[in-house]
Amino acid sequence: MFPTPIANASKRVQVLYRVALPIALVVWLLPLIAIFFTSVRSLADINQGNYWGWPTEWQLWENYSAIFEGSPMARYLINSFVVTIPAVIGSIAISTLAGFAFAVYRFRGNILLFAMFVAGNFIPFQILMIPVRDLAVELGIYDSYSALISFHIAFQAGFCTLFMRNFIAALPVELIEAARVDGASELRVFWNVVLPLVRPALAALAVLIFTFVWNDYFWALVMVQGDHARPITVGLSALKGQWLASWQLISAGSIIAALPPVALFFAMQRHFIAGLTLGATKG
Repeated sequence: MFPTPIANASKRVQVLYRVALPIALVVWLLPLIAIFFTSVRSLADINQGNYWGWPTEWQLWENYSAIFEGSPMARYLINSFVVTIPAVIGSIAISTLAGFAFAVYRFRGNILLFAMFVAGNFIPFQILMIPVRDLAVELGIYDSYSALISFHIAFQAGFCTLFMRNFIAALPVELIEAARVDGASELRVFWNVVLPLVRPALAALAVLIFTFVWNDYFWALVMVQGDHARPITVGLSALKGQWLASWQLISAGSIIAALPPVALFFAMQRHFIAGLTLGATKG
Protein backbone atom coordinates (compact mmCIF):
# COMPACT_ATOMS: atom_id res chain seq x y z
CA MET A 1 0.00 0.00 0.00
CA PHE A 2 1.25 3.50 -0.79
CA PRO A 3 2.27 5.46 1.13
CA THR A 4 3.82 3.07 3.64
CA PRO A 5 2.51 3.63 7.19
CA ILE A 6 5.08 5.27 9.45
CA ALA A 7 4.86 2.37 11.90
CA ASN A 8 6.01 -0.01 9.12
CA ALA A 9 8.74 2.27 7.78
CA SER A 10 12.43 1.94 8.53
CA LYS A 11 13.95 3.35 11.69
CA ARG A 12 15.65 6.12 9.75
CA VAL A 13 12.39 7.21 8.11
CA GLN A 14 10.62 7.24 11.47
CA VAL A 15 13.32 9.47 12.99
CA LEU A 16 13.23 11.86 10.02
CA TYR A 17 9.43 11.97 10.27
CA ARG A 18 9.47 12.83 13.97
CA VAL A 19 12.02 15.58 13.37
CA ALA A 20 10.42 17.04 10.23
CA LEU A 21 6.83 17.02 11.49
CA PRO A 22 7.18 19.63 14.27
CA ILE A 23 9.37 21.79 12.04
CA ALA A 24 6.74 21.71 9.26
CA LEU A 25 3.98 22.52 11.76
CA VAL A 26 5.87 25.52 13.13
CA VAL A 27 6.63 26.85 9.63
CA TRP A 28 2.99 26.41 8.61
CA LEU A 29 1.63 28.01 11.79
CA LEU A 30 4.18 30.84 11.91
CA PRO A 31 2.10 33.35 9.88
CA LEU A 32 -0.98 32.56 11.99
CA ILE A 33 0.99 33.04 15.19
CA ALA A 34 2.33 36.35 13.88
CA ILE A 35 -1.19 37.55 13.02
CA PHE A 36 -2.47 36.62 16.47
CA PHE A 37 0.34 38.44 18.28
CA THR A 38 -0.16 41.46 16.01
CA SER A 39 -3.85 41.48 16.90
CA VAL A 40 -3.05 41.96 20.60
CA ARG A 41 -0.29 44.55 20.21
CA SER A 42 -0.63 48.28 20.68
CA LEU A 43 -0.13 50.68 17.79
CA ALA A 44 2.93 52.10 19.49
CA ASP A 45 4.44 48.64 19.72
CA ILE A 46 3.98 48.14 15.98
CA ASN A 47 5.35 51.59 15.13
CA GLN A 48 8.51 50.74 17.09
CA GLY A 49 9.08 47.75 14.82
CA ASN A 50 8.27 45.04 17.35
CA TYR A 51 6.72 42.63 14.86
CA TRP A 52 8.00 39.27 16.08
CA GLY A 53 8.90 39.93 19.69
CA TRP A 54 6.71 39.50 22.74
CA PRO A 55 4.09 42.30 22.97
CA THR A 56 5.15 45.00 25.42
CA GLU A 57 1.48 45.69 26.13
CA TRP A 58 -1.38 43.25 25.66
CA GLN A 59 -4.50 44.86 24.20
CA LEU A 60 -6.66 41.82 23.56
CA TRP A 61 -9.99 43.32 24.66
CA GLU A 62 -9.22 46.79 23.36
CA ASN A 63 -8.35 45.70 19.81
CA TYR A 64 -11.08 43.10 19.39
CA SER A 65 -13.77 45.39 20.76
CA ALA A 66 -12.53 48.34 18.67
CA ILE A 67 -13.22 46.59 15.37
CA PHE A 68 -16.90 46.26 16.30
CA GLU A 69 -17.20 49.75 17.76
CA GLY A 70 -15.34 51.63 15.04
CA SER A 71 -16.57 49.78 11.94
CA PRO A 72 -19.63 47.83 10.72
CA MET A 73 -17.77 44.56 11.30
CA ALA A 74 -20.80 42.92 12.94
CA ARG A 75 -22.82 43.73 9.82
CA TYR A 76 -20.13 42.24 7.57
CA LEU A 77 -20.08 39.09 9.69
CA ILE A 78 -23.85 38.69 9.40
CA ASN A 79 -23.64 39.33 5.65
CA SER A 80 -21.13 36.49 5.29
CA PHE A 81 -23.51 34.09 7.01
CA VAL A 82 -26.46 35.32 4.93
CA VAL A 83 -24.50 34.66 1.72
CA THR A 84 -22.65 31.48 2.71
CA ILE A 85 -25.41 29.36 4.26
CA PRO A 86 -27.91 29.58 1.35
CA ALA A 87 -25.06 29.11 -1.14
CA VAL A 88 -23.94 25.92 0.62
CA ILE A 89 -27.48 24.54 0.86
CA GLY A 90 -28.32 25.42 -2.74
CA SER A 91 -25.14 24.05 -4.30
CA ILE A 92 -25.31 20.80 -2.33
CA ALA A 93 -29.01 20.29 -3.10
CA ILE A 94 -28.54 20.82 -6.84
CA SER A 95 -25.35 18.78 -7.06
CA THR A 96 -26.77 15.85 -5.09
CA LEU A 97 -29.72 15.60 -7.45
CA ALA A 98 -27.47 15.98 -10.49
CA GLY A 99 -24.96 13.48 -9.10
CA PHE A 100 -27.77 10.99 -8.52
CA ALA A 101 -28.93 11.36 -12.11
CA PHE A 102 -25.43 10.99 -13.57
CA ALA A 103 -24.57 8.00 -11.38
CA VAL A 104 -27.81 6.01 -11.57
CA TYR A 105 -29.39 6.71 -14.97
CA ARG A 106 -27.95 5.80 -18.33
CA PHE A 107 -29.08 8.21 -21.04
CA ARG A 108 -27.71 9.63 -24.27
CA GLY A 109 -25.27 12.45 -23.59
CA ASN A 110 -24.64 11.43 -19.97
CA ILE A 111 -20.86 11.58 -20.25
CA LEU A 112 -20.91 14.76 -22.35
CA LEU A 113 -23.18 16.59 -19.96
CA PHE A 114 -21.17 15.44 -16.96
CA ALA A 115 -17.98 16.56 -18.72
CA MET A 116 -19.50 20.03 -19.12
CA PHE A 117 -20.08 20.19 -15.35
CA VAL A 118 -16.47 19.22 -14.73
CA ALA A 119 -15.05 21.49 -17.46
CA GLY A 120 -16.57 24.54 -15.80
CA ASN A 121 -14.13 24.11 -12.92
CA PHE A 122 -11.17 24.70 -15.24
CA ILE A 123 -12.32 28.10 -16.49
CA PRO A 124 -10.37 30.92 -14.76
CA PHE A 125 -13.01 32.83 -12.86
CA GLN A 126 -11.33 36.16 -13.69
CA ILE A 127 -12.45 35.67 -17.30
CA LEU A 128 -16.07 35.58 -16.13
CA MET A 129 -15.85 38.87 -14.23
CA ILE A 130 -17.36 41.19 -16.86
CA PRO A 131 -20.02 38.77 -18.25
CA VAL A 132 -21.21 37.80 -14.75
CA ARG A 133 -21.32 41.42 -13.61
CA ASP A 134 -23.27 42.49 -16.71
CA LEU A 135 -25.67 39.58 -16.23
CA ALA A 136 -26.27 40.57 -12.62
CA VAL A 137 -26.99 44.14 -13.69
CA GLU A 138 -29.44 42.99 -16.37
CA LEU A 139 -31.24 40.74 -13.89
CA GLY A 140 -31.46 43.56 -11.37
CA ILE A 141 -29.66 41.68 -8.61
CA TYR A 142 -26.34 43.53 -8.72
CA ASP A 143 -25.10 44.80 -5.34
CA SER A 144 -27.32 42.44 -3.38
CA TYR A 145 -27.26 39.16 -1.50
CA SER A 146 -28.91 37.45 -4.45
CA ALA A 147 -26.01 38.24 -6.78
CA LEU A 148 -23.44 36.52 -4.58
CA ILE A 149 -25.68 33.61 -3.58
CA SER A 150 -26.71 32.88 -7.18
CA PHE A 151 -23.18 33.04 -8.49
CA HIS A 152 -21.72 30.82 -5.77
CA ILE A 153 -24.44 28.20 -6.26
CA ALA A 154 -23.80 28.16 -10.01
CA PHE A 155 -20.01 28.22 -9.73
CA GLN A 156 -19.77 25.53 -7.03
CA ALA A 157 -22.29 23.22 -8.72
CA GLY A 158 -19.68 21.70 -11.05
CA PHE A 159 -17.27 20.63 -8.32
CA CYS A 160 -20.09 19.48 -6.04
CA THR A 161 -21.66 17.40 -8.82
CA LEU A 162 -18.34 15.72 -9.55
CA PHE A 163 -17.91 15.03 -5.84
CA MET A 164 -21.41 13.60 -5.27
CA ARG A 165 -21.60 11.67 -8.53
CA ASN A 166 -18.49 9.68 -7.65
CA PHE A 167 -19.77 8.87 -4.17
CA ILE A 168 -23.21 7.82 -5.37
CA ALA A 169 -21.71 5.72 -8.18
CA ALA A 170 -19.76 3.78 -5.55
CA LEU A 171 -22.95 2.68 -3.76
CA PRO A 172 -24.16 -0.91 -4.30
CA VAL A 173 -26.57 -0.96 -7.23
CA GLU A 174 -28.46 -3.81 -5.56
CA LEU A 175 -29.80 -1.45 -2.88
CA ILE A 176 -31.39 0.84 -5.46
CA GLU A 177 -32.76 -2.07 -7.47
CA ALA A 178 -34.22 -3.67 -4.34
CA ALA A 179 -36.01 -0.43 -3.47
CA ARG A 180 -37.44 -0.23 -6.98
CA VAL A 181 -38.65 -3.84 -6.78
CA ASP A 182 -40.45 -2.96 -3.55
CA GLY A 183 -42.34 -0.28 -5.46
CA ALA A 184 -40.46 2.81 -4.29
CA SER A 185 -40.55 5.79 -6.61
CA GLU A 186 -37.32 7.36 -7.87
CA LEU A 187 -37.73 10.29 -5.50
CA ARG A 188 -38.24 7.90 -2.58
CA VAL A 189 -35.18 5.90 -3.62
CA PHE A 190 -33.16 9.11 -3.65
CA TRP A 191 -34.51 10.38 -0.31
CA ASN A 192 -34.68 7.16 1.74
CA VAL A 193 -31.89 5.03 0.25
CA VAL A 194 -29.21 7.23 -1.33
CA LEU A 195 -29.17 10.27 0.97
CA PRO A 196 -28.67 8.33 4.24
CA LEU A 197 -25.77 6.42 2.70
CA VAL A 198 -23.95 9.52 1.45
CA ARG A 199 -24.48 11.59 4.60
CA PRO A 200 -20.73 11.61 5.44
CA ALA A 201 -19.99 12.82 1.92
CA LEU A 202 -22.57 15.59 2.33
CA ALA A 203 -20.93 16.68 5.58
CA ALA A 204 -17.47 16.74 3.98
CA LEU A 205 -18.78 18.68 1.00
CA ALA A 206 -20.58 21.17 3.25
CA VAL A 207 -17.35 21.95 5.11
CA LEU A 208 -15.44 22.44 1.85
CA ILE A 209 -18.05 24.66 0.19
CA PHE A 210 -18.59 26.69 3.35
CA THR A 211 -14.87 27.42 3.44
CA PHE A 212 -14.73 28.26 -0.28
CA VAL A 213 -17.67 30.65 -0.17
CA TRP A 214 -16.81 32.21 3.18
CA ASN A 215 -13.23 33.00 2.12
CA ASP A 216 -14.22 34.41 -1.28
CA TYR A 217 -12.84 37.89 -1.84
CA PHE A 218 -12.79 38.40 -5.60
CA TRP A 219 -16.50 38.00 -6.32
CA ALA A 220 -17.51 39.81 -3.16
CA LEU A 221 -15.47 42.76 -4.44
CA VAL A 222 -16.92 42.55 -7.97
CA MET A 223 -20.59 41.90 -7.21
CA VAL A 224 -21.18 44.09 -4.14
CA GLN A 225 -20.52 47.80 -3.64
CA GLY A 226 -22.40 48.76 -0.47
CA ASP A 227 -22.02 47.79 3.17
CA HIS A 228 -25.55 46.36 3.23
CA ALA A 229 -24.39 43.14 1.51
CA ARG A 230 -20.62 43.27 1.79
CA PRO A 231 -19.15 40.12 3.42
CA ILE A 232 -16.40 40.19 5.99
CA THR A 233 -13.58 39.32 3.58
CA VAL A 234 -14.07 42.63 1.77
CA GLY A 235 -15.26 44.43 4.90
CA LEU A 236 -11.82 44.08 6.46
CA SER A 237 -10.69 46.91 4.19
CA ALA A 238 -12.87 49.23 6.29
CA LEU A 239 -10.32 48.83 9.09
CA LYS A 240 -7.63 50.41 6.92
CA GLY A 241 -7.48 54.17 7.36
CA GLN A 242 -6.79 56.70 4.63
CA TRP A 243 -3.34 57.67 5.90
CA LEU A 244 -2.51 54.98 8.43
CA ALA A 245 -3.15 51.23 8.47
CA SER A 246 -4.11 49.93 11.91
CA TRP A 247 -2.52 46.54 11.49
CA GLN A 248 -3.51 45.42 14.97
CA LEU A 249 -7.19 45.95 14.08
CA ILE A 250 -6.83 44.33 10.65
CA SER A 251 -5.17 41.31 12.27
CA ALA A 252 -7.92 41.08 14.89
CA GLY A 253 -10.56 41.27 12.18
CA SER A 254 -8.77 38.54 10.21
CA ILE A 255 -8.78 36.26 13.24
CA ILE A 256 -12.52 36.79 13.71
CA ALA A 257 -13.17 36.20 10.00
CA ALA A 258 -11.29 32.89 10.17
CA LEU A 259 -13.11 31.55 13.25
CA PRO A 260 -16.40 30.30 11.65
CA PRO A 261 -14.77 27.97 9.06
CA VAL A 262 -12.35 26.66 11.67
CA ALA A 263 -15.16 26.09 14.18
CA LEU A 264 -17.23 24.32 11.53
CA PHE A 265 -14.35 22.04 10.62
CA PHE A 266 -13.75 20.98 14.23
CA ALA A 267 -17.48 20.50 14.79
CA MET A 268 -17.77 18.35 11.65
CA GLN A 269 -14.31 16.79 11.81
CA ARG A 270 -15.50 13.24 12.37
CA HIS A 271 -18.02 13.42 9.53
CA PHE A 272 -15.53 15.26 7.31
CA ILE A 273 -12.87 12.55 7.62
CA ALA A 274 -15.49 9.82 7.23
CA GLY A 275 -16.77 11.50 4.06
CA LEU A 276 -13.33 11.79 2.50
CA THR A 277 -12.52 8.15 3.26
CA LEU A 278 -15.94 6.78 2.25
CA GLY A 279 -15.43 4.00 -0.26
CA ALA A 280 -11.68 3.96 0.23
CA THR A 281 -11.76 0.34 1.37
CA LYS A 282 -13.82 -2.69 0.55
CA GLY A 283 -15.12 -5.43 2.77
